[in-house]
Amino acid sequence: MKVFAFTLVLWCGAVVAAVPESPAEAAWVQDSEQIDAQTSEALTPDASGTLLQQGLATWYGGKRWQGRRTASGERFDRQALTAAHKTLPLGSRIRVLNLSNGREVTVRINDRGPFSSRFIIDLSEAAAERLGMRHAGRAKVALHRSAAVRKLSR
Repeated sequence: MKVFAFTLVLWCGAVVAAVPESPAEAAWVQDSEQIDAQTSEALTPDASGTLLQQGLATWYGGKRWQGRRTASGERFDRQALTAAHKTLPLGSRIRVLNLSNGREVTVRINDRGPFSSRFIIDLSEAAAERLGMRHAGRAKVALHRSAAVRKLSR
């Protein structure tokens, strides 16, 4: 069995070696690397013209983040349908589709992140719950322009 090792540089500058603890985690790491390779075509629209990006999503929230200021200046609310994205304009609305179970939710971008290259979006706890990924912590998703965004661009 191959051991997948990678290093993480923490904000404090320390380097930690992380080795997957289980075969399932090793499979997830390998799967993530395949998705990273696919995201080079991340901004290619689909036939309907609404697909923005595809990849892994994670969620953030909990009591630790509640009430903190986001990049947009508003206070974070873990029960609001919001998300963090690296490049989408703050205030834009996107439809997030969980590719594993077909659930979808429309969120408003109000923060910047995720700060890991493996993920394309950080969802609020409420959005993760609606997508059925809160317990798992991550899911394969597709980001689409919402109907509201299409109306504004015409």
